[in-house]
Amino acid sequence: MSTSEHTSRSTSTGTGTNTRTSAIPGARERLVVIGGDAAGMAAASQARRLKGPDELEIVAFERGRFTSFSACGIPYWVGGDITDRDMLIARTPEEHRARDIDLRLRTEVTEIDPDRGRVRARDVESGAESWTSYDKLVIATGARPVRPELPGMDAPGVHGVQTLDDGQALLDTLARTEGRRAVVVGAGYIGVEMAEAMINRGYEVTVVNRGREPMATLDPDMGLLVHKAMEGLGITMVNDAEVTGLVTGDDGRVRAVATADARYPADVVVLGIGVRPETGLARAAGLPLGEHGGLLTDRSMRVRGHENVWAGGDCVEVLDLISGQERHIPLGTHANKHGQIIGSNVGGDYATFPGVVGTAVSKVCDLEIARTGLREKDAHRAGLRFETVTIESTSRAGYYPNASPMTVKMLAELRTGRLLGVQIVGREGAGKRVDIAAVALTAGMTVEQMTMLDLGYAPPFSPTWDPVLVAARKATAKIRATTGGPTRPAGATRSR
Repeated sequence: MSTSEHTSRSTSTGTGTNTRTSAIPGARERLVVIGGDAAGMAAASQARRLKGPDELEIVAFERGRFTSFSACGIPYWVGGDITDRDMLIARTPEEHRARDIDLRLRTEVTEIDPDRGRVRARDVESGAESWTSYDKLVIATGARPVRPELPGMDAPGVHGVQTLDDGQALLDTLARTEGRRAVVVGAGYIGVEMAEAMINRGYEVTVVNRGREPMATLDPDMGLLVHKAMEGLGITMVNDAEVTGLVTGDDGRVRAVATADARYPADVVVLGIGVRPETGLARAAGLPLGEHGGLLTDRSMRVRGHENVWAGGDCVEVLDLISGQERHIPLGTHANKHGQIIGSNVGGDYATFPGVVGTAVSKVCDLEIARTGLREKDAHRAGLRFETVTIESTSRAGYYPNASPMTVKMLAELRTGRLLGVQIVGREGAGKRVDIAAVALTAGMTVEQMTMLDLGYAPPFSPTWDPVLVAARKATAKIRATTGGPTRPAGATRSR
């Protein structure tokens, strides 16, 4: 809603009304931000860089106690690799306020009224509610952990790990608990990282996973490699198992995780089932949501059909550059970029977010796990015909000390040879090789073009042919054998 639609706006404080005159030429506008983590505060900070307090008032609401923190670092803090919680905080509330951002902690927005350009917020401690008007709104509500409505899910000793408060609560439980049996429910990124954290804490760890193999972001054949490695670390993997409930003792605390076939004793349970976009406010306000429940935006991160509302971070869906479909990919890297783009546009500059290729990397102890682009089922869903190859290689020249094995799987489009996706599982030096493939995917390269990439080489860092390029060579040969000719991007012609 543009400022010209109102002659005045107000903030209801409960003790009176603070009338604003933002429609008056030259008067400052008000930006309201919902969410004080990566996307929200990156947007606020970038907008502040472009417009001073005399031009733009910024009010940010955060229901928690912390801002601008690394949720991705929580498993490593719990596991003891990071010793100080504050090391995960990029910018404190005081630092944001010093830049003339009116940051209100422990304040939860309960309603968005886009027709009147205002939000209703509730003080978590006192319960007091008030309306705050806006000229421009940023929704950065993040994602919420999946927490099935099953018996015992809210029992003491059951923990999610989405926020710093969640991490502290888990550490407090570990400090009080005498038993040493941990069950992790779910085997995605958070699940495997929390399994590692519990191993590092000296716990006997069982992972209960509803999927065929851990890491559903990989194809099952690559997930099997993760499965074997986790068992080699002493982790008990239970796949194809649906949790039916949590068993509690007479004191109400969790005692076991139950499936249809068995019970797994637990002194502490960690939920790593995944997350969903936190878009309840947006849905209630009638804002457009996608297939995965995330907000839909244009390339400037403006909510579709709403001129002065932007959204970014884990609450939005983004364009997959390979499949052309919308996806929900909750990663801090994207959230920070979204915030920068939103802040630039709110501040009068111009920026766009082109989309993603779906790159992610993780580890469990010394096993590195990486992927980018499409899995086989993603390619099938997009209607693509493709070939796959899998190769075994090493992180360094085979004769160099401490060369570690890695497996690389590559998908390429059948007719064109266009790279579609890469998955890597290996030891030290494996994971970040996925960045080669991420750049190639973004550039729309074929596997044949990839074979001639000029990558750095020395025996301590790589074999003569980097493992990713070995996979590209094999994929090129397979496609040539299938099509009877060289790979060419769609629409390309041979030079004369």
